[in-house]
Amino acid sequence: MDNFIKELAKYRIEKAKDDLEASKLLLNNNLYSQFLNRSYYSIFHAVRAVLAFDQFDSKKHSGVIGYFNQHFINRGIFNKKYSKILVSAEKN
Repeated sequence: MDNFIKELAKYRIEKAKDDLEASKLLLNNNLYSQFLNRSYYSIFHAVRAVLAFDQFDSKKHSGVIGYFNQHFINRGIFNKKYSKILVSAEKN
């Protein structure tokens, strides 16, 4: 596997972790709207990390979500509950 792809996925996972930590701080400080936003981005960046291995990305969130659903959810690689979590988080 291409080292660039691994590094890209690792970078995106780190962004997801950072957003998750930020979301925890925001929640603990009763900043609920901001908490939801950072939580969504944590999930979003984790999904983009997975998509890096397919060498896919999109400028639009709908493109990332659509590709993830088509290539990972519909094929049974990930449970459908993860799609529901992602879609629900985006709406908030």
